[in-house]
This record gives sequence, structure tokens and C-alpha cells, in this order.
Amino acid sequence: ALTPNCSYSHLHILTIMEEIPVYSSLPSVYEHPTELESRYKSLSSAFEKNFGAVPQLFARAPGRVNTIGEHIDYSGYGVLPMAIKHDTIVAVRRGGTKLVIANLDPKLYPTLEFDTDPRQEVDTQHHAWANYFVCAYKGVFELLEHKGIAAPEPSGLQVMIHGVVPTGSGLSSSAAFICSCMLAVLAAHGKAAGLHKSEVAEFAARAERYVGVQCGGMDQAISMMGMMGVAKMVDFNPVRASDVVLPAGATFVVANSLAVSNKAEGAHKRYNMRVVECRLAAMVLAVALGASKEKAASIKILMEVEPLVADKYGSADKAAQAVKEHLHGGYYTHEEIEGILGLQLSQIYASSPVSLKVLEVAHEAGGFKLHDRALHVYEESARVRQFKGICDGDAPAAEKLSQLGALMDASHASCSELYQCSCSELDALVKLAKEHGAIGARLTGAGWGGCTVSLVKEEDAAAFIAAIREKYYAPLLASGVAKEERMDDTLFASKPSSGAAVLHLEGLTDAKY
Repeated sequence: ALTPNCSYSHLHILTIMEEIPVYSSLPSVYEHPTELESRYKSLSSAFEKNFGAVPQLFARAPGRVNTIGEHIDYSGYGVLPMAIKHDTIVAVRRGGTKLVIANLDPKLYPTLEFDTDPRQEVDTQHHAWANYFVCAYKGVFELLEHKGIAAPEPSGLQVMIHGVVPTGSGLSSSAAFICSCMLAVLAAHGKAAGLHKSEVAEFAARAERYVGVQCGGMDQAISMMGMMGVAKMVDFNPVRASDVVLPAGATFVVANSLAVSNKAEGAHKRYNMRVVECRLAAMVLAVALGASKEKAASIKILMEVEPLVADKYGSADKAAQAVKEHLHGGYYTHEEIEGILGLQLSQIYASSPVSLKVLEVAHEAGGFKLHDRALHVYEESARVRQFKGICDGDAPAAEKLSQLGALMDASHASCSELYQCSCSELDALVKLAKEHGAIGARLTGAGWGGCTVSLVKEEDAAAFIAAIREKYYAPLLASGVAKEERMDDTLFASKPSSGAAVLHLEGLTDAKY
């Protein structure tokens, strides 16, 4: 059964022959594999010490940086992320009678045990780190049921996890966690063969909603379908990904603001609030464009309003204009929206406890900013299409980079002013990036903390990183907020990396499997 928290009807499986890869060597996955050997050895050794045997296999999935296209995936629009080298690795072995979830860093992430029943509830009142494993475990059984594949008898699993995607950074540590755990459970039970990456991505996105986050699907899609050397245009209806080759001569630099954004813990006031605002904006705009109240009540995402825009304006590309002409600025109150729709908001969201909580929070805050949220979504989706068009075009690389940078700058302004998902730390980092030579810079991820991504000429990357370190991080290092030993994961240049995979490594995993 699907989570009752929200609908997921706008994402469907695309049956493509991209099966889950299974590798026997690190060079198949990593651009610089020798840097990872000690990490896998440490995980295998700790696993054996903890459980008495080496793991059956490893599964890994990367985080991601979104080059452009923020907060539009859950409105149905395509985005343009790339996988990064930072990932989560899961060592797993069948055994015992419980789900025993350990971590390579037990002081920070203590070992937790759960029942093997895939129907168990996720305790959203207590945000334990291993709750995400339970989400993934449930997602595996839902995927197998959907595919008509016989599910394994629930049995004990011994699991040890190590992740280096910074949590709360906007680099999708939660998607890396859930995707890698789903692959680990599937592979440990012999059920991964024949499944496609897009299928796991879809059910991983569904699974994350068990912790109360109404995610859109981008993070899981790129974590599963990332590819070394290329970014991906990820579209929905159905989930699919196409290659986007970035112009030569530049790289992306990721900078963690160190302002932590926990999507699950702050969801009702921020992330889930935006999901609700976007749906309400779609419904109210639909009525303004001539839809019946009954038709408007069935609308779930802003993309569904496009046919009405096309009927009135002659092109769906006029959606932003429609917002400007038909939605007023400032707050819409509950009573105003209910008057327009002819429905109580509590009726619309009766089956979604998460959204009902959002309604309570919005009432206290004064209402919903429908104009600003919808305008951001429509204009940001246009920027994504323009970004891909520039990359695919024939202009000189320098001209392409200048145009891409301008789109990134416009994206951040919109995120900050219209979607209000930035914060003072992110705005400061973007300002510093532009002052020190970034072609373009913007927040990346959910926002309200986390990371920025800057487009920088490759030859300038080292000097750029040094300048940002001096201007932004030196005071944080001096105060202890930033840690010298973590700076390589806090400020780094990134190229597109590989997506999720299962690994059997000689000497580190059990050869009999």
C-alpha cells in the first residue's frame, strides 16, 4: 500500500533497459577509485567485527547537485541535476531475526533494531537516523508488489552504513541513503536482477514520504541514473533522464553554508508548505482561467494548468503571464481560497495528515503566497529548458557559459525573493561567489540552508575555492563551526559522477554470494 500522506500520481515508471548495475571493481564506479579503497576496506572490517562475517555485498548511491530547476519537480517539471562523487555505501548480509542497522560512526549514529515486518509504521515523531532504512525497506516490498514479483519472506538483515554526503546540505543525503538501502535489500534477497533504475527511483521517492517529506522525485532519479561525465535532464510523466553535456572549460564548485536544513524536521513550515501552496495555486489559477470548481478540485500540480493557459493565451509558455494577471500578491487566506474553490481545505486534504498539519501552520502564519510560488515554478521551468537548449546548441563555449551563468543568477534571485527558500548564509555565499569570479551562482537543493553551486572557469577553480575559503570559512574555522578535517566535503569542485550500483568486491564481500 502507498503512504497515505500524499498522492504520487504524477510520477510513473518508464520501462527502459537501464537495469541496476552490478560491478566487481571500484574503477567501474569511481573516477578516482584508489581514494575509495580504504573506505570499503574499513566498512568491510567493521562489519565483520560487528556481525562476525564479512558482508554479502555493498550497495552505493550518490548525492547530487542540482545545476538548475529548484522546487519544480513536485509540480511536474523537469530539472537538471548531476550526481556527485559523495555517496552512501551500505554493507549488508542476511542473518538473524531483526533488522539491525549499524553505522561506521556509532557514536553519532547508534545501532538500532527493527522488526522485519514491511508493514510496520515509521515513527515520524522521533527522527532517528535509521528511520530512513525502514522507509527503504518498506519501499522494496511495495516495488516488488507493484511489479508482481514474489516478495521474499521477511528475514533478518545485518546492515552497516557509511555516508559522506553532508546531512542537511541540500545535496540529497536522504536520497543517497534510501536508494542505496533499497538496492542493498533487493540485492541481499536476490531480487535486484531485471529491475530498472527508474523503477527503484520512483519507489525510493515514495518511500521517503514515510518520514513526512513530500519530495518530488528528482533526487532519487539522479541518484539512481547519474552517469560519469554528464549532467541529466530528468523529466517526469514518466520518470526518464537524458544526457546533457556541459560546455568545456568550466566546473561546478559546491560550497556548504553550514546552515543545516533538515527537510523532515522543518517540513511543515517550509518544504511541505511549498508543496501545498503550489497545488492550491494550481487550483485557484485553474478557476481563474475558466475551469469548473469540480475540475479545479481534481488538479494536483501546476503543470496540469498548462492546457487552460494554452486555451486562453494560445501557448502554454504564457503560464507566468497568466499568474501575473490572475493571482494577486501577498497572502491568500484559508477563507478566500475556500470561497474560490467552493470546498473546505480540510476536505481537499482529508486523506493527507501531512498536508492537514501544513494547513494549521499556514493559518498561524497568515495564509499562502500563491502568486509568488506559482510564478517561480513557471519561470524556473522555462530556465531549465533554456539551460538545456544552450548546452545542446552550437554557440562558442564562452558564450554558452555566460548564458548559463545568467540563468543560474536569475534562479537564485527567484528562489530567494519569490519562493523564499534561501537564507542569509546562502545569500552571502552567492554574493561572495559573484564577487570572486563565478560566472553564475545559486542555492542548490531544498534551501533554507545547505549548499550553493557556482559555475567557474576550470582554470580559476583553485583560486576561487581559496577566496571563498578565506572570506566565508576562515571565521567559521576559527570559531569551530567549520572543521578543518571536513573542508574537503564542505567546499569542493565537482564533475558529474556515476549513479547507484551493487558491488561484489573480492576479499571484502562473501564470495559464495
